[in-house]
Amino acid sequence: MSSNEPRRTALDALHRSLGATMTDFAGWDMPLRYGSERDEHNAVRTRAGLFDLSHMGEITVTGPQAAALLDFALVGNISGVKPGRARYTMICREDGGILDDLIVYRLGDTEYMVVANASNAQVVLDALTERAAGFDAEVRDDRDAYALLAVQGPESPAILRSLTDADLDGLKYYAGLPGTVAGVPALIARTGYTGEDGFELFVKPEHAVELWQALTKAGEGHGLVPCGLSCRDTLRLEAGMPLYGNELSTSLTPFDAGLGRVVKFEKEGDFVGRAALAEAAERAAKNPPRVLVGLVAHGRRVPRAGYAVVAGGERIGEVTSGAPSPTLGKPIAMAYVDAAHAEPGAEGVGVDIRGSHEPYDVVALPFYKRQK
Repeated sequence: MSSNEPRRTALDALHRSLGATMTDFAGWDMPLRYGSERDEHNAVRTRAGLFDLSHMGEITVTGPQAAALLDFALVGNISGVKPGRARYTMICREDGGILDDLIVYRLGDTEYMVVANASNAQVVLDALTERAAGFDAEVRDDRDAYALLAVQGPESPAILRSLTDADLDGLKYYAGLPGTVAGVPALIARTGYTGEDGFELFVKPEHAVELWQALTKAGEGHGLVPCGLSCRDTLRLEAGMPLYGNELSTSLTPFDAGLGRVVKFEKEGDFVGRAALAEAAERAAKNPPRVLVGLVAHGRRVPRAGYAVVAGGERIGEVTSGAPSPTLGKPIAMAYVDAAHAEPGAEGVGVDIRGSHEPYDVVALPFYKRQK
């Protein structure tokens, strides 16, 4: 296979048999949609959707000093994560710029799984390997060791419960436990990127097809549908969840992105980017830079990443993500805007869509919050 060929997940043939529209995403051939992305989106909001997320990058960190290494390499307090729990965090450069946002699962006393975005998996692997120097810990590329399936939506607990005897009721949000699903050994995690309750199932690639088929069958009475990356994007946008390359980049610190809470200065010892991030925190407290806000359209025209946000004829910011919102029935966007225009209800804010200044309401994120 030439290096230009996209990688294929263990479910590739199955996606094609379902008539999926495939797309190259971060070097992987992934399903964009199977039918209507609006129908897929609404299924996750009201019933359940099944996703192939095998493009995500799993990196295992093990050894007596695994926790110490991750405390040094990442901005979070990883040694404080209890076994069986997970944490959202980031890996930053020395200058505080965000290399990626991550979820770290603590699988055991000295074993962690770091899950990176597909587009950044190699960058994160290289950074962790480099930062491991001097620590009694091993960093292992486990991208080929896992397939990742996600069941998301209000019906997902009922669907999964019919296939496993794992204690799903006791499984909190951002926790994971080993179990079997439809006879397949899996790490069952209560995590997701849709704003709904749901589960992510890490399994060996050779078990992916049988697990997908078992979940599909178990979901028949619950309205489960296969879902592609397109609706995953509108779901995470409605939930106000950042996407690397859109809301997050090396030119921004976590404080610029409004996610300074993930940086734990109180943890012991130094960590990569500590000094630069302390300065960024101070700057943000005194004189906030642009603020990440939500925008809701008055009209029907859809804003896209890179479009200018305007007020009084001046450019005051930039759209980072935009799409029609199936749940709100209107176009929505996330954008970084000058602090002076960031308050919900700010007057006179619009988006420059091909030369026309379309009116938008500034709202607090997220656009959508599920009923607990």
